[in-house]
Amino acid sequence: MNVVPAILRAARCGEGSRLHTSSSLQHIQKQTRLRVVDNSELGKSAMLEGRPPRCIHVYNKKGIGRTGDKVLVAIKGQKKQAILTGCHQDQFPLMPKFDSNNIVLVDENGSPLGTRIHVPIPTFLRKKLTDMSRPKENEAKYCTLPFLIDHS
Repeated sequence: MNVVPAILRAARCGEGSRLHTSSSLQHIQKQTRLRVVDNSELGKSAMLEGRPPRCIHVYNKKGIGRTGDKVLVAIKGQKKQAILTGCHQDQFPLMPKFDSNNIVLVDENGSPLGTRIHVPIPTFLRKKLTDMSRPKENEAKYCTLPFLIDHS
């Protein structure tokens, strides 16, 4: 006799049913899985192991990341900073939408860890990433590399 109410209760609570009662989250927040799209050794090894990095902090006021934001990720037991280069969420006009949440790993100074990026980068983000990889003018005089020293 108690079988019928148990079945109805299970269907109501979502047990055994394949219907999702909550909408999917399409923005970058804490614990979101990301995909490394540069050729850094740390990123390649993490993706090959099948353990993608997870976001543990978004560096903005809302705590929700969009393309171009800086995030802190946990990758292979380390904390690294990264730049979001593409998001799956609905974007602003004239901003591309990607099939996955892509990041490029950067070090503490902001320069990318890898030398190549394997996916298309939005135009506004290209200038930001190339400026990060170049040394600043005041840092150039302290650098010992001969091609960066100005002898004039």
